[in-house]
Amino acid sequence: MDIEKLNRKHFVENDMFYRVEYGLSSNLLDYKNCTAYLEVVIGNRWTKSHNATALEIANLWRDAHPELSGAIACKVFIYDKKMSPYKADLLMEGIKPDYDSKKGIIFNKQHLN
Repeated sequence: MDIEKLNRKHFVENDMFYRVEYGLSSNLLDYKNCTAYLEVVIGNRWTKSHNATALEIANLWRDAHPELSGAIACKVFIYDKKMSPYKADLLMEGIKPDYDSKKGIIFNKQHLN
């Protein structure tokens, strides 16, 4: 799986809407062991909680890309510009600060015992 190609495809097909409407962006960091790893940057216009954001974006990625249809779980790493305004400047400079939140999503509840 070519992650860079998948990120470009997602940017054009889905992410552009979220960026323009809500100031939210996401990209795929990795996919291994049937687990997708996503990074999300929340802007000022996004009003949902981190839990709701993780669930929505994880399902968006899984449903939009056939390559991820076999994913059992998703780890979502969140930067929240509302909580830490200085992080926006750091991200623009290419510096990766600590995440504001880390969430895990299991897509199929039957995988839980």
